[in-house]
Amino acid sequence: MRALTVLPGKADSLQVAEVPDPQPGPDQVLVQGLAVGVCGTDREIAAAEYGQAPPGQDRLVLGHESLGRVVSAPPGAGLAAGDLVVGVVRRPDPEPCGACARGEFDMCRNGRYTERGIKQLDGFASQYWTIEPQYTVRLDPRLGAVGMLLEPASVLAKAWEQIERIASRAWWDPQRVLVTGAGPIGLMAALFSVQRGLETHVLDQVEAGLKPRLVRELGAHYHTGGVEDVARSAMPDVVIEATGVPSVVFDALRYNAAAGIVCLTGVSASGRALTIDAGAINREIVLQNDVVFGSVNANLRHYQDAARALQHADAGWLERLVTRRVPLERALEAFEPGHPDDVKVVIEL
Repeated sequence: MRALTVLPGKADSLQVAEVPDPQPGPDQVLVQGLAVGVCGTDREIAAAEYGQAPPGQDRLVLGHESLGRVVSAPPGAGLAAGDLVVGVVRRPDPEPCGACARGEFDMCRNGRYTERGIKQLDGFASQYWTIEPQYTVRLDPRLGAVGMLLEPASVLAKAWEQIERIASRAWWDPQRVLVTGAGPIGLMAALFSVQRGLETHVLDQVEAGLKPRLVRELGAHYHTGGVEDVARSAMPDVVIEATGVPSVVFDALRYNAAAGIVCLTGVSASGRALTIDAGAINREIVLQNDVVFGSVNANLRHYQDAARALQHADAGWLERLVTRRVPLERALEAFEPGHPDDVKVVIEL
């Protein structure tokens, strides 16, 4: 069968290659791959910034935003041939830390976890793949065109769960949310905010086109410009930062409502110097009882929460998030720069 593979640590090694057909064990599900989404993590692995092949292999099969259809499943798995499924990305470490042992492997404490398509496990960008039933999430058939969005949605399901847990430290009645960035993560953050009935503001640099339309179709407010200008008028109780741009990150820390919560989901590139007034930011956080935290990855509970959120979303809106679909034989086109209108690019398997 064919798969999208890369030599981790070697730039320009991305290629569609023939790999052995998977042989499911007695306790594994065999899945026909339908599609994978492409995100910044995939592009960074392709650029040799990180990624690890499975032990004993040179090449890594990419793809962690999966969508497939069950071919066969072991008895008692709760799955049947034809079911639409998504695979959970992360696996707990072999001698589980306290978090992994309790199913909270997204919060692994010792870093020995593995991840499909990222770290020591082949991903889902192949025509067939196998998976354990306990890491398989069944989807509503109505999500057949957009099921690969479940993985990024799970990241936001976790982020919102953590926001609400932090908020329970005291009385809290949030009214307004600011999301910085209108990529897939930012748009999903806005979707989850609107579903909670909150006044939602999204900030991005793009002044026209699909992104502003998608935000407004949600009933949210779209802004361009700086964080300070938007935040001073909206005074957000929650800020979800989804750009990773250092200047935006630090503005998000500074400009929010008293006792505000800032969730950082964007990963910043290292090596970029920035002059900031650290004292002023510290003063704001301490005197206003603010909370700042980072959030990444998801466990099974978050995938299930995300699946319910997508079921309740407008199907047409979700489909418009997918701006390009390319077949597996032309998968490298999904990594080409110069498509400013892209939101989510999908490789069809």
